[in-house]
Amino acid sequence: MARKIIHIDCDCFYASVEMRDNPFLRGRPVAVGGSAKGRGVLATCNYEARQFGLHSAMPTAIALRKCPELILVRPRFDVYKQVSEQIRAIFLRYTELIEPLSLDEAYLDVSQVSSFKGSATLIAEDIRQHIEAETGITASAGVAPNKFLAKIASDWRKPNGIYVIRPQDVDDFVASLSVNKIPGVGAASMKKMDALNIRTCADLAMQSEAVLIKHFGKFGRRLARLSVGHDTREVVAHRTRKSLGVERTFHQDVTALSQAQEKLPDLLAEFHRRFARIQKDYRIRNMGVKLKTSDFMLHTMETRSSEVTLELATQLLQNLWDKHGGRVRLLGITAGLDVGNTVTGQQLALFRSSAGSGPDLFDDKVPLDQDVVQNVDQMSKHDADSETD
Repeated sequence: MARKIIHIDCDCFYASVEMRDNPFLRGRPVAVGGSAKGRGVLATCNYEARQFGLHSAMPTAIALRKCPELILVRPRFDVYKQVSEQIRAIFLRYTELIEPLSLDEAYLDVSQVSSFKGSATLIAEDIRQHIEAETGITASAGVAPNKFLAKIASDWRKPNGIYVIRPQDVDDFVASLSVNKIPGVGAASMKKMDALNIRTCADLAMQSEAVLIKHFGKFGRRLARLSVGHDTREVVAHRTRKSLGVERTFHQDVTALSQAQEKLPDLLAEFHRRFARIQKDYRIRNMGVKLKTSDFMLHTMETRSSEVTLELATQLLQNLWDKHGGRVRLLGITAGLDVGNTVTGQQLALFRSSAGSGPDLFDDKVPLDQDVVQNVDQMSKHDADSETD
């Protein structure tokens, strides 16, 4: 029997909450994010702002040049969390199989739900109506036989819409789907696909898995499955952390390797402080360094290691810099995690020496444009679909 998966995604969530609470903002271009000073970015923006080409993660300074009348609102994460809890309470009226992806986005498995005679479409529509009535914001929904398609479907009729992909429609829908709709396909992957003349999932499906692995690494195996609409991932109510990372965005581009290397000790100290909170449940599988260049391209390099050390970070940074260095706006350290504890004495010493240093990155009072290490904990959001270059 085909599964019934719903993906709920609130429409420009932060901005919608702000417009709900401040009627003056309605009908005007609004963005939530950091100031134009330094390296502030937009967390989200409403649809009026998007008409000017604005989008999330856009530098605030660029957004204001594109839309001088933009109203910039500082984030209120405590309020957003309250609304998110209201929405989760609504989900729980239908099923306990809820997999949150962020404050405003979640998968629900309603395969065994008897409400509305088991109609996932009617369940999704009822959820949307209750969200709007009880929170004052709108949400879009996608209904499909798997998570991959449900997520794509939720974006099909935004804002405030619903789209259903029935099991019998999967083949036709996926065949015509543009490959840039596949989660994890970013600029680097699109360059490779353009070179291979791949435009749609039908084009992608014509490539052998071996060819895709050759060009896209392990992501190629996943691309082969998604190209024909196959996704067997379950909706997991209790998520396992798959990675941990910290990053720093610089007020001014770093143009020398030595400058970048000077940033590593502080990043490492923050990483180990954060890992100390979860070290009883996880072990480190690999570590990586990432940098974002002035053209906003993200580049990463990883190596297998049970520890995150300055020596390894320095070597990875050197290798990355040789390939992509020049003008760097962001530097980060990441680690892949496995469940289980094999923490070494050296790691424990690092935890103790670094615990308590630096700002608490779960503290909502840290502004978006503050030049501090930023929290990029990856709770396998979007199921680790993001690509690496």
